[in-house]
Amino acid sequence: MKRAWLRDYTWEFVTAQNFLLCEAKSALHKPTSDGHATTRSLWAENYLREMTLDEAVKLCRLCHRGAPFCFYNGNTFAAIIRDVINQLDFPEDQRVVLRSLAGHIVAGVATAEEERAFREFCAGLEG
Repeated sequence: MKRAWLRDYTWEFVTAQNFLLCEAKSALHKPTSDGHATTRSLWAENYLREMTLDEAVKLCRLCHRGAPFCFYNGNTFAAIIRDVINQLDFPEDQRVVLRSLAGHIVAGVATAEEERAFREFCAGLEG
């Protein structure tokens, strides 16, 4: 099922999310010189686009890897995709598992089995 999953998450929202995460840990909130502009452009070009949930997770992972901020890039984009999943009309126990899987994928720590399970779930949404 294709939707504009990320449409509510403007770059200003992404930046504010990172600021809040940094502030909570007394970490520097600052854009990086290497990744910020590229990642901001990638987000701007894609966040309004209709895509599968799996594609939305992949976009968040790419943006995490782009390292647009000095700290908490993974947490920033994982929080966004977890919020997307939290809005799905599924039982809470299922949303808990999906949030965990998506967060691990975005952070780059998911096992191959976790990634496969998430892709299979997403494929089930389409059919």
